[in-house]
Amino acid sequence: MVKYMEEFHPPARLLMGAGPSNVNTRVLRAMSVPLLGHLDPDFISVMDDVKVMLRLVFQTANNLTIPISGTGTAGMEAALVNILEPGDTFIAAINGYFGARLAEIASRCGATVHKVEAPWGTAVDPGAIEAELKKHPRVKAVSLVHAETSTGVLNPVPEIADIVHRYNALLVLDTVTSLGGVEVAVDKWNVDVCYAGTQKCLGCPPGLAPLTLGPRAQEALAGRKTPVQSWYFDLSLLSSYWGQDRAYHHTAPISMIFGLREGLRVVLEEGLEHRFQRHQRNAAALRAGLQALGLELFAQEECRLPCLTSVRVPEGVTDARVRTALLRQYNIEIGGGLGPVAGKIWRVGLMGENSYPSTVFTLLSALETILTGEGYEVAPGVALAAAQQVIAGAT
Repeated sequence: MVKYMEEFHPPARLLMGAGPSNVNTRVLRAMSVPLLGHLDPDFISVMDDVKVMLRLVFQTANNLTIPISGTGTAGMEAALVNILEPGDTFIAAINGYFGARLAEIASRCGATVHKVEAPWGTAVDPGAIEAELKKHPRVKAVSLVHAETSTGVLNPVPEIADIVHRYNALLVLDTVTSLGGVEVAVDKWNVDVCYAGTQKCLGCPPGLAPLTLGPRAQEALAGRKTPVQSWYFDLSLLSSYWGQDRAYHHTAPISMIFGLREGLRVVLEEGLEHRFQRHQRNAAALRAGLQALGLELFAQEECRLPCLTSVRVPEGVTDARVRTALLRQYNIEIGGGLGPVAGKIWRVGLMGENSYPSTVFTLLSALETILTGEGYEVAPGVALAAAQQVIAGAT
């Protein structure tokens, strides 16, 4: 039999890169049940459940809170094409790869884009955002990546949100890597547009992008002078399918929505605060172990993201060779750097189903062995001891 006709059996990887992360077995079971039609009354009930639980996880009362069909970038594009029109003024806060992607999409929407940049590995400066807002009258929106996946940096949302609203602009917040792993408080922070992805801390496969619009953003959508540039992502149409009308828009990804429903149940059963603490505790253990190996963390200490840790590749060690050894010898995936830090950092994800002490210990043990083989001097057992000390102290 030719290879492409053979049944495929994927290896059991431990996915500790920048996403996707491993999926909860309950989610996989939910996705294997029989299909329903996308207008079936029982499926509509599932859609309603998903909307309710997404509002709880986003911590919002926004009625327009739905999953977009597509990955996190689909959420990013949907967020921007619905509020931006040609000629609008837009400010993009950029301290990594995904902040730059927001700027690019905004430009393709016809907006005039102004960039506020910070060095990779550091947080966005709220003062720099305000200084840029002062330069331009009638800024329509400002974008910010809450958890910059390319660097492992957590940006300060509440302070920036306050500044943005003082200048009557909308805040568009990317929470692809943070939702379900660290606090995302849409209403408390007064975030106008917020989107995420299912494949990271929510513990589901890639394929949906939860999105929520607040009152100011909905007003901007309703007051558009031009049609939304994308028919597929037009929220005025999608809200009819997800709202009371249930008007046909597109064939929804039924199995993915079944999976998201179960994934949200898992998140809410654990409890948001407990889940946030779990991610914080295991990140602290990982960092202690990495530093015990003599490795240097990339993101500045005051803005490190619990869901993803960036670490500098040590001098004399080849980035790709270590990642390949982890993958082939131990079935562990970690991420490499993007853009200007390609080949210079590793990105280690502890997201959702992977944020547990056993995952931390497994990676540190494998990394110690591989680095020793690379000629890097490592004191045996110090990484595990450092991580175990953190876990023991937190319990």
